Amino acid sequence: MFLARVITVSDRSFRGEREDRGGPLVREVLEGAGYAVDAVVIVPDEQEKIMEALINAADEDVALIVTTGGTGFAPRDVTPEATVAVCQRMVPGIPEAMRAASMAITPRAMLSRAAAGIRRRSLILNLPGSPKGARENLEAVLPALDHGLETLRGPAGDCAPAER
Repeated sequence: MFLARVITVSDRSFRGEREDRGGPLVREVLEGAGYAVDAVVIVPDEQEKIMEALINAADEDVALIVTTGGTGFAPRDVTPEATVAVCQRMVPGIPEAMRAASMAITPRAMLSRAAAGIRRRSLILNLPGSPKGARENLEAVLPALDHGLETLRGPAGDCAPAER
């Protein structure tokens, strides 16, 4: 079982003007998949605050850090920029897979600017802010995340199965 943290990026939820529905939903999906979610944190749409929350989670050795919100075109949507700024290595296949799966549902999926990357021993993954989009995107990549985290956090080794 891996430890996970959910970070909701929303000015309105941070100010208490709107209930955070995305973060609790992501928590529910992760827990249903066997992750231990230690917290759902809400931060405003400010790059420095997002970066701080991501760095804190990685420094606390959280294996999977999932953000929801701030991946669109609005001027304050800066979650991908914060993610790229704190990651040491990027994992482009994860957001590519999410966009590909979402394109089967809506052509607007191509407008997602979500990013994914690695900081230390933590995998950081951006999801859309809408609960429906967050669920669909997370469920598209969830089956592969365990292997990625096992490789990232386990002993260095060969990912290919042994030939017989």
